[in-house]
Amino acid sequence: MRALPSGPRGVLIDCGTGEAARACYRALQARRVNGLLDATDLVPGATTVLVDGVDEPELLAADFPEWALNDDAEVRGETVEIPVCYDGPDLAAVAALWGVEPEEVAGIHSAVDYESAFCGFTPGFAYLEGLPERYRTPRRDSPRTSVPAGSVAVAGTYTGVYPRSSPGGWQLIATMTNPTRLWNEHREPAALLVPGTRVRFVTVTI
Repeated sequence: MRALPSGPRGVLIDCGTGEAARACYRALQARRVNGLLDATDLVPGATTVLVDGVDEPELLAADFPEWALNDDAEVRGETVEIPVCYDGPDLAAVAALWGVEPEEVAGIHSAVDYESAFCGFTPGFAYLEGLPERYRTPRRDSPRTSVPAGSVAVAGTYTGVYPRSSPGGWQLIATMTNPTRLWNEHREPAALLVPGTRVRFVTVTI
């Protein structure tokens, strides 16, 4: 891992892989909760973690390689259940890619315990990790100009739920029953699926 000063009060930690970044985030969060790290925010990315709001970022960057960062499962977030109907327009295409029948996709996808790795793209959109490598899915060749709010999609080994209508190139396999839960600017935190949140998809009939 490399730690580099980023801005006047930040340190960017390059972890190299997504798995290492998730472990680093949990370890840093544990240090923060235990009063061993004075920072205003921790922002995980695909392979990085930004530590923001530290008084001496250069000192933190220099000291970080000496830290023992043990992955602390105790700081993982709560489990959120997302009720969905597996009725997406790309369900048959994804089933073909996975080598299964369309009706089997729901069982495969909903059997996984996911974790919100990081947020991005649009407010409330979480990149959910957990789908096994054998179900890696390519993006669509032609992105859609408008994806309905609540659409559950897969790309690579990530799953995401669109909190609002927007363009998108992921494969749509399901629909969330109440997407307004995903983002509420009057709530703290505004995003339902903040990094570290564990997610389960529950099959329902709409």
